[in-house]
Amino acid sequence: MESLSRQLHETNPMALLPATGEARTKMLPEQPTDLLVDVTEKDDEVIVTADMIPGVAKKDISLNLITPHSLKISCERKEEKKEEREGYYLRERSFGSMTRIVPLPKPVTENTASATFKNGVLEVHLKKVEKDSGGKISIE
Repeated sequence: MESLSRQLHETNPMALLPATGEARTKMLPEQPTDLLVDVTEKDDEVIVTADMIPGVAKKDISLNLITPHSLKISCERKEEKKEEREGYYLRERSFGSMTRIVPLPKPVTENTASATFKNGVLEVHLKKVEKDSGGKISIE
């Protein structure tokens, strides 16, 4: 059981994405991350809504359409530099970078894509397309 668990968590998430032509109903295994997302589909677009980690600034979020069927959300929460470490009784807040690859139900393009970040919620609107593409998306 431990071996199976290790294989699931050490596998590159890109290898688990469905290849072109396969059924798009495959899901990635649950990834140990605090980036929780909702993916909805409307007539001509796919909308990804993510609850970001408290303390993450808009400038520390990166969006990349790595395939027409997968969106990569990356962020970094930076630790405030403090020389003194004394006085901590409990320290549970974590710092560092995090990445989540979100499978999308239909092929989309980064052209005409838009993203907003307000009150800790990231919302990405991606237009559906017939042909494949990929690229970086800026956040307003």
